[in-house]
Amino acid sequence: MTGNNIQLDEHGRLRHFLTIEGLKKTILTDILDYAENFTTVGHQPVKKLPLLRGKTITNLFFEASTRTRTTFELAAKRLSADVLNINIDTSSAVKGESLLDMLRNFEAMHCDMFVVRHARSGAAHFIAQHVAPHISVINGGDGSHAHPTQAMLDVFTIRRHKQEFQNLTVAIVGDIMHSRVARSQIHALTTLGVPEVRVVGPQTLIPVEAEQLGVHVYNDMQRGLRNADVVIMLRLQRERMQGALLPSAQEFFECYGLTERTLAFAKPDAIVMHPGPINRGVEIESTVADGPQSVILEQVTNGIAVRMAIMAMTLGRHQGKDSDTQFEELD
Repeated sequence: MTGNNIQLDEHGRLRHFLTIEGLKKTILTDILDYAENFTTVGHQPVKKLPLLRGKTITNLFFEASTRTRTTFELAAKRLSADVLNINIDTSSAVKGESLLDMLRNFEAMHCDMFVVRHARSGAAHFIAQHVAPHISVINGGDGSHAHPTQAMLDVFTIRRHKQEFQNLTVAIVGDIMHSRVARSQIHALTTLGVPEVRVVGPQTLIPVEAEQLGVHVYNDMQRGLRNADVVIMLRLQRERMQGALLPSAQEFFECYGLTERTLAFAKPDAIVMHPGPINRGVEIESTVADGPQSVILEQVTNGIAVRMAIMAMTLGRHQGKDSDTQFEELD
């Protein structure tokens, strides 16, 4: 499921942002470069740019979220868009309204973008296939399939610290099996030219097809982290696990938790990342999460700039000549 056939318009510009799989390096680099323009907006007295003034963006989150939903909302508001946050639990969906009927009603309200998070893989693609031509869809996470904006803010953070991707070794540690973040990270890192991407974890939490994605598989934490430039820890996706895949959280931490001792196997200047939410004492100890090598909070901050860039790129293609000039002023 690449979705690449509907992600781009006839001119090769982003129409939707559903998955990184199938996108070319040039598009990913354009997103990263464009996001650099928005990194200082949060430091300005007036945290606003007029790029999406008059646009209406609807957040459709069928799953719980804190960082993703709020950073999407902040990103849209900083671009001067109007934002609708739909509480699915109190919406007409609980009365039996179908997803398509819900979409048609929002289209009738002249919405311009849907940001979608859903427990089912492929939900964002389904929505993108059925919306009106002027509407853009961004995938805020679908099942175990993809979380493309999270991966982009992760590689944006990596680039700000390491500049080039071509000589890096990146270790992704933990529950690879159920992580939509890991899948999107792997596609982003390999597309951008990272020569060695490792996945580290117990065999029960690494999918059998992992090596087909171009990664190296390690079941030993010490070997997996040795000389790594970047260490990305993942949350245990207990809500998606079926069966006894782990003996206990404590045993997982003893074997695969990131501590000062295990981090020492990576390079001295390695950075530590985590998409959140953090389970302290399960995936990572507090001295590392809050330590000098951690860039976890930077990821959150960078998420606003990256999501601003993606929103501006997808909705900007619909605007007229004057607005195109306005976008170019940030380049």
